Amino acid sequence: MTTGRADIVESHAFSIAGQEQIVGALAVVDSQRDDTLSDLARHFGLGFTDITIANPGLEPWALPEDQRVLLPLQFILPEASRNGVVLNLANMRMFYYPKDRQKVLTFPVGIGRDGWNTPLGMTKIVAKKANPSWTVPESIHREHQLLGDPLPKVIPSGPDNPLGYYAMPLGFTGYLIHGTNKPYGIGMQVSHGCVQLYPEDVEMLFEQVSVGTPVRIVHQPYLAAWGQDTLYLEAHRPLEKWGKQDKKLQKAVRAKLSELAAEKNAVVDWLRVDEVLNRADGIPTPVLQDGEDLAAITAQALQVQHPGRLYGQPAVNELTDSDWSVVTESFTNEADAQKLAAMLNHLGPQIPARKVEKDGVFQVVAGPFKSKKETKIMAKRIQSSFDLEVTPVKPLANR
Repeated sequence: MTTGRADIVESHAFSIAGQEQIVGALAVVDSQRDDTLSDLARHFGLGFTDITIANPGLEPWALPEDQRVLLPLQFILPEASRNGVVLNLANMRMFYYPKDRQKVLTFPVGIGRDGWNTPLGMTKIVAKKANPSWTVPESIHREHQLLGDPLPKVIPSGPDNPLGYYAMPLGFTGYLIHGTNKPYGIGMQVSHGCVQLYPEDVEMLFEQVSVGTPVRIVHQPYLAAWGQDTLYLEAHRPLEKWGKQDKKLQKAVRAKLSELAAEKNAVVDWLRVDEVLNRADGIPTPVLQDGEDLAAITAQALQVQHPGRLYGQPAVNELTDSDWSVVTESFTNEADAQKLAAMLNHLGPQIPARKVEKDGVFQVVAGPFKSKKETKIMAKRIQSSFDLEVTPVKPLANR
C-alpha cells in the first residue's frame, strides 16, 4: 500500500531546517502509453541513471502501459559546506544552497565520461553567459574528424549548440556548467568534462546564482545520515576513475555508520548494510536492526498522478506525401522496433520515428525530412549509432 496520492511531488526545491541531512521522498507513478524512463526522469527531476538503477528489470525504452515506476526523489546531502554549489559526481547530482535561506535546490547532471573526467576540487562561477556561442576546442575537433563528423570552428547559439542557451564558466579553465541540446544524456557520463543540466534546470540555476558563487566538486558514492529516528545508507557505484578505491570507500562509510549509531545507542544491521552496498541503487535505505527493508519503504512511496503529457516528451509529426523518410531493416519482435523508435526520438537532436507493422513484420520509419540531403544525413546517423541497414525513401509526390 502507498501512503497517499498527489498530483505533483517536489523534485527540485527542499526546505532544510537546521542540519537536516535527508531531503525529499520516494514516489511512484504509473506509466502511460509511449512513456520511457527517460521521459519520466526528466519530468520528475531525475537523471537517466537515477531512474534506471532504481527500477531494475524495466526496459527503459519500451515500458508497458500501467507499469509502476519508482521515482527515487529522496537524497542524502553530500558532506560539504552548504555554501553555493556542491556537485557530487558519484550520483551525478548538483545541490545549490542559496545564501541566507534554509533551502536547497537540486538537479541531475551529465558529467565527463571516462578519459574526460570532470575535475574534483573547489572553484567558483567566474561568468554568466546567455545564448553563448561555442568555440570548439582543438581536441574535440580532432575527435570529430576521426569519426567523420567535422565541426566548424565556432557554433553559434541555437538548437545545434551543445552548450544550450545558458553557460557558466568555472575557475577550472575550460570547464563550464551549461545546458545541452541532448537532454537525454543527463544523468550519464557523456560530456568532455563539463557539467550539463536539462535546459529548464540550467535556466533556473542561471537565474539564481551570481558570479563568484563557490562550486565544490566531490565524489561521494556512499552517504550515511540520520533521518528522524532512522539511520539511512545511500549507495552508488564509484565512477570508473575511482573504482579501485571502492573497498576503502566502503570501509569509510561503515565506520561512519558505526559512529552515527553510537550517537543514539542504536544497533546497525550489517547484513542490511551489505545488501545496500551491493545493490548500489541510490535509494536511501534504513540500516538499523528491525528497520524497514527496501520492499517496505517502496511500498509506502507516495503515489503521484501521471500528468498526461510529460515535460519535454518528444512529439512525432505525421508523414505527408511531400516528406522524405528513412526505413530500417525489419524486426520480427515488436518490442525491438518500439525500443529503436523510442531511442531515435530521444537522440539529440531528435530523429522523429515511429514503429509500423505490416503482415506481422515490424519496421521503424524515421521522418519527416524535408530534403534528400537531410535524409542522407539522418540515415548515416542511424547507421552509425545503431549498426542497422536503412533505406532513404523518396516522397510519394516525387516517385
